[in-house]
Amino acid sequence: MFAGHLAVALGAKTAQPQAPLAAYVAAAFGLDLLWPVFLLMGMERVRIQPGATAFTPLDFVSYPWSHSLVMTVVWGALAAFVASRISGNRRVALLIGLVVVSHWLLDWLTHVPDLALWPGGPRTGLGLWDSIPATIVVEGSLIAAAAVMYARAMPARDRIGSWAFWLFILTVTAIWISGPFSPPPPSVNAVIAVTLLLAPILPAWAAWIDRHRGPEAGAAA
Repeated sequence: MFAGHLAVALGAKTAQPQAPLAAYVAAAFGLDLLWPVFLLMGMERVRIQPGATAFTPLDFVSYPWSHSLVMTVVWGALAAFVASRISGNRRVALLIGLVVVSHWLLDWLTHVPDLALWPGGPRTGLGLWDSIPATIVVEGSLIAAAAVMYARAMPARDRIGSWAFWLFILTVTAIWISGPFSPPPPSVNAVIAVTLLLAPILPAWAAWIDRHRGPEAGAAA
């Protein structure tokens, strides 16, 4: 899941606007930011296998340190601790930790049984990715609903706030929905490179949006 993770970040920002949207975006995609690092270290493995699922040609051979349930809880707790130390707000810190954990739950919905419960443990996954139409309906509904909720709760302060946000939504949606209709990546290194490229762009874009949107904009209008 890709657009669905952004949906969780937008929902979290709507619920607790005290934290930056960039923090929620980084938390929502946190496991995917760790994943290429572990791939480069040789601790996890992925291979390109067209037909692995209907929605993606990636076969996630092993990624227990970034994506097992137990390690997801560990990463979520670590994120919550760091957020608590930085913000001093326990509710925000708890929400950021839960956003990290939500990544595993959404992946569990979409992935075939390749998500370990703990390193070396049994694997699970409901396999939504085996159906392109079902994936588009479910994940598309999540991002559409979250975008509307966020747009209403965080009105644009200026034109940049409006078009920067909707361009963000369209870009993430386009990257996500084009996956099953695009050629497979040429190599695993290409997958790693793209993931590492997106890692700083998504939170930075979210921070830019944050500077131009906010709940006080509605009162000013």
